[in-house]
Amino acid sequence: MASKVPVFSLSDLKSGKGLSELAAAVAEKGIFYISDCGLTDEDHKEARETYVDFFKNGSQDEKRSVTLEDRNARRGFSGLEWESTAVVTDTGKYSDYSTCFSMGIGNNMFPNSKFEGTWQSYFDRMYQTTKDVASAVLTSVGATPDKGIEDFLECDPLLRLRYFPEVPEDRVAEKEPLRMGPHYDLSIITLVHQTACANGFVSLQCEVDGEFVDLPTRPDAMVVFCGAVGTLATEGQIKAPKHRVKSPGHEQRLGSSRTSSVFFLRPKPDFSFNVKQAREWGFNVLIPEERTTFSDWLGGNYVNMRRDTPAATPVVSQ
Repeated sequence: MASKVPVFSLSDLKSGKGLSELAAAVAEKGIFYISDCGLTDEDHKEARETYVDFFKNGSQDEKRSVTLEDRNARRGFSGLEWESTAVVTDTGKYSDYSTCFSMGIGNNMFPNSKFEGTWQSYFDRMYQTTKDVASAVLTSVGATPDKGIEDFLECDPLLRLRYFPEVPEDRVAEKEPLRMGPHYDLSIITLVHQTACANGFVSLQCEVDGEFVDLPTRPDAMVVFCGAVGTLATEGQIKAPKHRVKSPGHEQRLGSSRTSSVFFLRPKPDFSFNVKQAREWGFNVLIPEERTTFSDWLGGNYVNMRRDTPAATPVVSQ
């Protein structure tokens, strides 16, 4: 069902081609593929392999040294099943069957200098590409440079590389349908580069036209999700779709591991918005004030994790 998700060339968009079609896509679907964006599949390889090697071969002490006790923290290493999107979004009690490494502009944690150098270079390239894509999205719906696009996009970005190992028998689709619960992103846009499962299983899905459709990998292309902040910043002109990660069935369990490199273009912490309006657009904002900030929304969004999820020790080995 990939035909339901359009594909755009970033080079074309930057030259002004296809902007009206992009405007329709982000308004109606909030999801598209982006190609010709200066990053090939090979460009993602070193950062991905650096992290997967760390997950598989790093010592317990090395992993603990870059693991924060706060499971809501978005820096360093998150062990297998350490997070739960389902709990955060109040859609279930199951954990995310993945492990993750995260970094941002500052306050980062790395296991060694080689890892840091590889990831910093990758972060910088992903940040620039994501800003270029976001600029095209905002321009397509009427934002112009004199309205401060460039300053808005110099923000608080977040890179997270998830590794989804093959699921065990108790996490196959027949017993637990999802590796990660359905959610919309708290971002302006989110750029995703994913690797395919060796056995052909397609794990990532997005809600399009009322149904969840598969998002298979495409050569030298990435997936773009429009986020809730994009909706708020454009007064509802951009849709923030829900997406999820499926579990393979028993027959496809072996060979179902994959990675997903996810770059969230998040606004500055003091970005403010009208709470009532946000709720009307379908966003779960728990704060009772008339207006709130992105920083406070993040804190409120993870209240379920703090309240409902018992303390646990992260699984830091394979």
